[in-house]
Amino acid sequence: MAKNYSASLLADGPFVFVSGQLPIAPDGTFAEGDAVEQTRQVFRNIEAALAPHGADLRHVVKLTYYLRHIADLQSVRQVLREFLVHEPRPTSTLVEVNGLADSRCLVEIDAIATAPRPTREDQAG
Repeated sequence: MAKNYSASLLADGPFVFVSGQLPIAPDGTFAEGDAVEQTRQVFRNIEAALAPHGADLRHVVKLTYYLRHIADLQSVRQVLREFLVHEPRPTSTLVEVNGLADSRCLVEIDAIATAPRPTREDQAG
């Protein structure tokens, strides 16, 4: 079975830095439920943050997971495998925290991605 993360990656910039994403949809709706549902919303938010830069989850090279309960790690990994289907997987760091910006949150994730370089066709217009 493939690892959930890579031990190291060599990445070529420019980079996109995505602030910590909470399980709150753009319309303000909170992802009620367990860590699985909350993590799915967080990954959708990361995708939305990357899109304006021409990047997607394939471009992510580093993730930092902040979990309220380390027991939720398996749930987070389940969602990770749904959203990060490419290899190599990003490097990652996991931190268990006492609380997050919103007390309902079980998970927050920030990301670093590479921004795709424009091709000659992109530059030609």
